Amino acid sequence: MNKFYLALLASALLLSGCAATSAPVSGIVFTNVKSAQLVGNAEVSGRALRTGEAKCKSILGMFATGDCSLEAAKKDGNITEVVTVDAESFSVLGFYAGYNLVVKGY
Repeated sequence: MNKFYLALLASALLLSGCAATSAPVSGIVFTNVKSAQLVGNAEVSGRALRTGEAKCKSILGMFATGDCSLEAAKKDGNITEVVTVDAESFSVLGFYAGYNLVVKGY
């Protein structure tokens, strides 16, 4: 009988969703939020903005992978001077959560 309760407890822990992401606002059932922040001077003439992204994700709050740091996004876009930082957060019922950092700059 003790094995039954132990298996029931283990199943409940494994099937419960705890994946969350950072966002200005969040929903319990669903979150899909974008936010932006001006960091530097965007009015530099004659230069094209480059874009870099950094992503990370979490499944069930137990398995998280990725590098969503500012440095990873800058490296992805070969950016040394950051102009804008956009953050995108996504989650569904605590089972899956994702975070994407989009950096634009020179």
